[in-house]
Amino acid sequence: MSSSTLRQTMNRRAFIQSGIACGGVLATGAPWLPAMAAAPALKVYSRTIEVNRRAAKVFNVAAKDGAKGIFANEGDRLTGSLLNATDEPLQMHWHGQIKAPFDQDRARPGGGAISPGQSDAHDFELTVGTHWMHSHTLSEQQMLAAPMVAREKDAGDVQDVVIMLHDFAFRSPQEILAELGGSDAHAGYDAATSTKAQQMPQSMPPMQHGPGMMHAMPGHGSGRMMSMAHANDVRYDAYLANDRTLNDPETVNVDKGGRVRLRIINGGTATAFFISTPGLTARCIAVDGTPCQPTEAPTFPLAQGQRIDLIVEIPREGGAFPVLAQVEAAQFVTGIVLSTPGATIRKLATNAEKPQGMVDLGFEALIRGTGPLSQRQPDKAFMVILGEEPGYRWTINGRVHGEHQPFEVRLGERVEMTFMNPTMMMHPMHLHGHHFQVVAIGGRRFSGAVRDTVIVPPHAPVTIAFDAAQKGAWLLHCQHLYHMATGMMTEVRIV
Repeated sequence: MSSSTLRQTMNRRAFIQSGIACGGVLATGAPWLPAMAAAPALKVYSRTIEVNRRAAKVFNVAAKDGAKGIFANEGDRLTGSLLNATDEPLQMHWHGQIKAPFDQDRARPGGGAISPGQSDAHDFELTVGTHWMHSHTLSEQQMLAAPMVAREKDAGDVQDVVIMLHDFAFRSPQEILAELGGSDAHAGYDAATSTKAQQMPQSMPPMQHGPGMMHAMPGHGSGRMMSMAHANDVRYDAYLANDRTLNDPETVNVDKGGRVRLRIINGGTATAFFISTPGLTARCIAVDGTPCQPTEAPTFPLAQGQRIDLIVEIPREGGAFPVLAQVEAAQFVTGIVLSTPGATIRKLATNAEKPQGMVDLGFEALIRGTGPLSQRQPDKAFMVILGEEPGYRWTINGRVHGEHQPFEVRLGERVEMTFMNPTMMMHPMHLHGHHFQVVAIGGRRFSGAVRDTVIVPPHAPVTIAFDAAQKGAWLLHCQHLYHMATGMMTEVRIV
């Protein structure tokens, strides 16, 4: 097992006994992290991986010892510098971090870009739970993302396994956007629009699409494409779990009779997945890093930017157990394998027998937060209309970012937002700097989960509530990269 895998899967008891310092960044003496050294806390640089037996140049976000991302403990701080070791400007977003001050969220078009070779200083307490970091520009498509996990004090004697999902293309994000018929609404500000972190030059045959898969095509915002609900408007070459396809999946050693906490992050830019654990019963215990009442389901929808923590128990007789992620409305599958020592690992099919359906709010309606908001009437209530216009132009309340009208809120106010989606695609809506509670679906009020990214399907109103906790202009946007890039982004201004 590689050192990076060891870091992601070692349980707390084994860690303490071993005395090994697991990789990450800047700590306050916590067991998982080494003390701060002179080296940068995090470094962003290019790397080469193999996808379908082809070399591909992508990005990496790693600690000084090479560990990908941040693995810390509840109460630890991110204190140190982020070094941009690439040759293009960088905007980094700390997704799900509610304790990072506004001026440390480097995800604002027109400001906050880190120049090549330069560093950016940070100091804030990590928000507990399963979160992640990623570029807020088109370079996110080139896997400029990494886990950002602060382990809970009450996590118990459980083995942590972090799984990061990606949708991968050998084409540049600019090519993908051109195929969709859109243009980058932030091109004047974009900090990372070069094509340098891409594939080694090779020819490639057309990709085969499974049933239900929509092809990327110009003129998306017109005609038949607007008249039917659909998903997967980008043609991808592979789907990855921890940088690997299901043809050669990562295998994680687990104990017979052990308990495993799967921390699954959807780092896909335009793809939602359904998570399943064949042979194991899974209980959801957290969404978007926030605890919820344990909830079982045969499959778990996971939209772009969302995270889910699942608890599984390995049978005492042991064995090999896949953790699968099937693409929404398609047959493509990726994942990893949990295996006890000596277990036989069979070859896994990379295509399911039939397509999955569309992600919806069925599971969302089932889960309940363990720490819901206090009962209180909203001080402000807003309608947020998600729109689509010809030319692959995605809007909020009829405006693209740059033409947007911010939602004005005062510090401490309770805010409710109802998302209405008359378009034919699902939009995972994400608010920076805050966690919110889902309080209504289709007008039916309930005390739902607390999260930071919510699925908004076509024609299914969703209401969220949050307390305006930090001053600043916090971005609110669709987590589908190409919807955001072409305009589906606005601001919540808290004064």
